[in-house]
Amino acid sequence: MTVVERREIALVDLLDRLLAGGVVVTGDITLRIADVDLVRIDLNALISSVNEQVPSPWRELT
Repeated sequence: MTVVERREIALVDLLDRLLAGGVVVTGDITLRIADVDLVRIDLNALISSVNEQVPSPWRELT
């Protein structure tokens, strides 16, 4: 058993690490019956935390 396999990480700690660095999620889903594409879903998402050092990509509307 390696050190990584024995290490336990709480879900809160994992989310904290992911949000601190940012995560990009991409994917494609196609529902196909008899070689006919019925539904196609493309997913592109950026998940990140925002604070004073890392401003929001959207400007504030005032």
